[in-house]
Amino acid sequence: MSQPRVAVIGTGVIGAMTTWQLVRRGADVLAFDTYSPGHDRGASAGESRIFRTAYKEGSNYVPLLQRAGRSWRELERSASAELLTMCGGLTIGPADHPDVQAVRRCAEEHGLDHEVLDTELARERFPQHRIDDGEVMVLDPAAGVLRPEPAVQAALRIAADAGAKVLPHHRISEVAETAHGWRITSGGTDFDVDHVVFAPGPWARDLEPLRSLPIEIRRITACWFAARDTAAHRPDRLPIAIRRHRDAGFSCFPLLDGVSVKIVPHHLGWPALDSPDDLPRSAEPEFARAAAAAAARLLPGVTPHPVRIGTFAEGFTPDEHALLGPLPGHRNATVMTGFSGHGFKLAPVFGEIGADLALRGSTEHDITQLDPDRFARA
Repeated sequence: MSQPRVAVIGTGVIGAMTTWQLVRRGADVLAFDTYSPGHDRGASAGESRIFRTAYKEGSNYVPLLQRAGRSWRELERSASAELLTMCGGLTIGPADHPDVQAVRRCAEEHGLDHEVLDTELARERFPQHRIDDGEVMVLDPAAGVLRPEPAVQAALRIAADAGAKVLPHHRISEVAETAHGWRITSGGTDFDVDHVVFAPGPWARDLEPLRSLPIEIRRITACWFAARDTAAHRPDRLPIAIRRHRDAGFSCFPLLDGVSVKIVPHHLGWPALDSPDDLPRSAEPEFARAAAAAAARLLPGVTPHPVRIGTFAEGFTPDEHALLGPLPGHRNATVMTGFSGHGFKLAPVFGEIGADLALRGSTEHDITQLDPDRFARA
């Protein structure tokens, strides 16, 4: 039998991992991207991403996360690249905060190794964070920091070496269902395939078959602050952190560039965009000042003026869980989008699932809550 021909539209981390997994299973793969893989506009940009196992978003993710962790190591070995540094992870906030409680419940339910640090112990162990009275830390040792751009490049390099055709700078002008599969049109050229995997990230609404999906495009902004003591803020001493505080909330990343600590403010909002092409390349002065105030209040070891600001676009669903499964109303199509800011860490296992669905029509992984048709049934 001939190899199934599969198009993957989008080579962010989800598309890249799906391309890698498809080629491993013998598919003939075309992977399209409007830009170059690893570009700085979508949700696979920004130098660092969090990996964590005790998961506030739902304990049903834990088996997927554990599988993803093993797959990250497999990709590292195949690519001879360091992509995941296990530095541990902290959830910081008042003991009764819902996120702190959710992480504790998840760890307890699955028997995950974790440690709860009371206020005094938290101050002693991790002085890089300013801890108020009544705040605690939940330490998840099975957490770390991922390097997004090298991860995308690694997966696609291995896939290309195995025969995938990666097509950067190929904007899709039309995607049409045919009697036997799909026709992809880009740059005046038609490509006929048996199955299409839609992994467009925040560009979902640019594609006609996806326009009815409930995706909102939002801008996420990251700020980097120079560390006064760089050694104290490297991954061997500073875990990744998710901070919940009455004055601010943010994700915090250890120093990777030799200079600065990155935070992604949550409390300042993630504004909606009409299109990812409208993404501003920096933040408004008011945003920068507010992020600086949060750093000055809660990160005593950094200079509270951002030395770098980056923005990227992401697609969000109403319940902030992805749309992953057969594309409703179509044959021979899989949709993988709307990861709502927490898909990167899971990308290797989502790539396995995407390959399962494209080649077999089903998967052994439990993705019931990610059913793309769930909002139409509500």
